[in-house]
Amino acid sequence: MNITIRFLLAWLTMLALLVSAAWITVTHTTRSWFEKDVALRSELAVNGARRALLDGIERGDAHGLSELLADISRDERILAATLCLPDLRTLGATRDFPPALDCAHIGQKLHGDSPANWQPWSKFTELPGGDIYVSAFPLFRENRPLGFIVLIHDLSYTSPRERSTRRFLLIAFVILAVLASAVTLLGVRLLWRRWSDALRRMALGEADVRRPEFMPLLKDMRALLDRLAHEESSELGGGRWSPQRLKLTLQRHLHGERLIVVANREPYIHDRLPDGGIRVLHPASGLVSALEPVMRACSGVWVAHGAGSADRETVDARDHVRVPPDEESYFVRRMWLSPEEEKGYYYGLANEGLWPLCHVAHARPIFRVDDWQHYRDVNQRFADAVVQEADTDDPVILVQDYHFALLPKLLRERLPRATVITFWHIPWPNAEQISICPWHKELIEGLLGSSILGFHTQFHCNNFLDAADRFLESRIDREDFAVVQNSRRTLIRPYPISVEWPSRWAKAAPPADLARASVFAELKLPPGCRLGVGVDRLDYTKGIEERFRAVERLLEREPQWQGRFSFLQIASPSRTLIERYGALNADVEALANRINERFATGEWSPILLQRRHAEPAEVFRLYRAADICYVSSLHDGMNLVAKEFIAARDDERGVLILSKFTGAARELAEALIVNPYDTEEAASALAAALAMPEEEQRARMYAMRSLVSELNVYRWAGRMLLDASRLRRSEQLAGLLGRRDEIGR
Repeated sequence: MNITIRFLLAWLTMLALLVSAAWITVTHTTRSWFEKDVALRSELAVNGARRALLDGIERGDAHGLSELLADISRDERILAATLCLPDLRTLGATRDFPPALDCAHIGQKLHGDSPANWQPWSKFTELPGGDIYVSAFPLFRENRPLGFIVLIHDLSYTSPRERSTRRFLLIAFVILAVLASAVTLLGVRLLWRRWSDALRRMALGEADVRRPEFMPLLKDMRALLDRLAHEESSELGGGRWSPQRLKLTLQRHLHGERLIVVANREPYIHDRLPDGGIRVLHPASGLVSALEPVMRACSGVWVAHGAGSADRETVDARDHVRVPPDEESYFVRRMWLSPEEEKGYYYGLANEGLWPLCHVAHARPIFRVDDWQHYRDVNQRFADAVVQEADTDDPVILVQDYHFALLPKLLRERLPRATVITFWHIPWPNAEQISICPWHKELIEGLLGSSILGFHTQFHCNNFLDAADRFLESRIDREDFAVVQNSRRTLIRPYPISVEWPSRWAKAAPPADLARASVFAELKLPPGCRLGVGVDRLDYTKGIEERFRAVERLLEREPQWQGRFSFLQIASPSRTLIERYGALNADVEALANRINERFATGEWSPILLQRRHAEPAEVFRLYRAADICYVSSLHDGMNLVAKEFIAARDDERGVLILSKFTGAARELAEALIVNPYDTEEAASALAAALAMPEEEQRARMYAMRSLVSELNVYRWAGRMLLDASRLRRSEQLAGLLGRRDEIGR
């Protein structure tokens, strides 16, 4: 619900409660006023006739007293009167005095066990003809009771007055509620705008930060800046993390050792063209996008599965090839897998078993014994290759992702002094969910061969600690976030992955206006059209179908965007041998066709689906041309598409719509965060993005670019390597002390 509507509902509820309280108070008060008014009139009437009444009683003049009572009842508010003797006999009465209120009945109300103790008495009551007020006054002469007079007052006039008062009160409060709500809402909006503008200027360094309302926020910001400054000043001279700083970190803390990266996917693929030539492709992978800049900065060797059609032709005798093609700063060691191994290890256990198990995306995981055997064999083969590549007995090894859960333990057995950093790029599920895998204990034990095990978020770290605590004989050090098994510690740490900054692809991309012109020309979009973009592998976890439904709902709700908004989806085919992916391919195409058939006119189509691979240079050009980037992952460890879009927008334009089920949503608060399953919310976010003013776009993008520039991929790798260097030093010291103890004995 919109925050303004929630505020108004709360405000009106408060006013309604106030009106109810006022209604009760006014009703009680007006009735009290009427009672006092009638009581005063009664007292005045009796006091005016008291002497005549006392004389008439002493004379026993019943006729004269009746006439006197008739004179008293001529008052417009007095209906009837009667005069009673001390023995409760009636001495005189007006003609229409009600029999139910005779002298005997009233005498019991005068609060006295004898006439000498009588006190005045009054009461509201109701007769068939309406409300009345009964009052009785004792008559004394020289402290001698002679009787009492009873007056009946007409209160029928009070009901219309009370209704008029309540009606006036209700109207007054309705008007007050409307006016107060309007004034309050206007005031809140003005104050919020002034406050947010001042906060934005403060973030940009333009505002007067001495204003009292900003002091708590300023204190927190200064604390954060102090921590960053401490980190920068304490680690190699400070400054933003960069390739140079990362290389210096490796040289200083790890003595310049080269890195060994193990990943299933290689950073560069050599493919054979139909004409016999060879082309080099950069695969669409968040893992590759993150690690490849690190390897260019630090050098070393990347051990990966060689899957390109020309990969074998481009390696040397040791299955090595230098990359990137333009600078050759590190090696790729290619591993060759048989079709059976690839089917069982990669398509089987890794992507039909572990991938759906770890992602809450409603695909059933499949586990086969043959797939597990191939997974174990391939992990063993990669362990053999890493040992061959290690030129020392304590290398620094970065094991990547769920394809190699067994590898850290295998490396620990072969290279006990190695520093093994394992990073799990996808979510780690809770203990109940991971137990679905028949070999969950083996997976956890394999990962605990690592020196450091990293995840994107603290939540995933907590899940792993819970799983290790439940399924293995181990000690959980929750203060240091470590698992201790057989006296060996594995640190469990969150390392949110990021992208390189500055991005070489952003540097090479054309300016935003030129990129937009070229992309619009290629897509044949009219000049006034708005463009949304999504770049993903064709995977059921990416929420591509949910993305298309949000576009459809936008066009239904806001038909003014029909013919003026198109969404380009680049979907790189992935894991096509798996049945679930083949079905997804057909479903996505059918959905895109249905939406286009419903809304397309002439050359305009709302969904532009391109199932193909796109190189980073083209992807960054698309990012710069787009008005919106929508990342709708149903579950994602991080998702680097969001951060790449931010890195591409040096014009500080464009809007990022981001699924709340991504790790990136925990960092990029200035994006429009949505639940991709909620089609209405996602459509509303698209509408808000299309209507967002340029000033707000710049403010949001500036904040996100500042964050990504500081928390870039070099910082991600640097933090892991620094933690690894500290761990190495502590282990070396422990080993040295252990040897001294042995010598002493």
